[in-house]
Amino acid sequence: MKILLFIFTLTFYISPVLSQNNEVKDSLNLNWSLSGKFTFLGNQSSYSYWTAGGQTSVSGTVKIDYDFNYEKNGWNWDTKLITAYGLNNIGGSKFLKKTDDKLEINSLLGKQFTNNLIGNWSYSSFINFKTQWTKGYRFRKNSEGQEERTELTRFLSPAYLQIGVGLYWKKNKDLWINIAPVTGRLIIVNRFFTNNLQPNKEYFGVKKGQNSRFELGASIRSFFKFELLENVDVTNRVSLYSDYLNNPSNIDLDYTINTVMKVNKYLTTNLIIQFIYDDNSVKRLQVREVMGIGISLDI
Repeated sequence: MKILLFIFTLTFYISPVLSQNNEVKDSLNLNWSLSGKFTFLGNQSSYSYWTAGGQTSVSGTVKIDYDFNYEKNGWNWDTKLITAYGLNNIGGSKFLKKTDDKLEINSLLGKQFTNNLIGNWSYSSFINFKTQWTKGYRFRKNSEGQEERTELTRFLSPAYLQIGVGLYWKKNKDLWINIAPVTGRLIIVNRFFTNNLQPNKEYFGVKKGQNSRFELGASIRSFFKFELLENVDVTNRVSLYSDYLNNPSNIDLDYTINTVMKVNKYLTTNLIIQFIYDDNSVKRLQVREVMGIGISLDI
């Protein structure tokens, strides 16, 4: 939590510098649009001799969402950086537990069709990279009732790299879809997790003793943001992928819904719900939900 509080404090000092992006853009006379948001979500509960029961906990999440957009002569280059990290300290537990851990970069280059009758469609190519920052664990109690943890993941294990070409439809920055019928995906893992696998087992689709897996398939990525009520914004981010080389009817899903209610210029209430289905990791739907009161700053 000291690390989270340090990052939170540091942001108040650097935000005036970052807010000068517009001045820099004007002085250089470029066709760039830069915008981003820093969010700190906090959640805390405390109990003392509470007869109804309860467990003391403190959690905090830092999130940065930044966009780099270039547009000129029918060319569009949209790049988004999303990173988040959160920790939860539960009373009675000897380990800190993560509530969020993400590093994702998505860059998409599009060139509009010369035929204006087609509207907002463009040729496109994209690159997407995502991984996590720190180790992930599975927690359990041993026969003596003591809490233990087993390492499951770490930085760049797994890491996903996708490169594809296709068609891009963009109405505005809040509504777009990219369809890439030719997409290569590389899954990278550390051999620490694969060297001791059983012969018929895989780690995120990677076989025993190997550190990568290549897939060729199709992907669909979309983004939709709208105002549900006054001062209540809902952001939908969807990613679908099908591997032509192995069971193409099995579609990977990553769907995130982020609902933000603005209290004032700085305070917000955030509700994040994420659904993931990836047959290579867990053969079931993964669901994550995070809700908290946050401080949000434009950067």
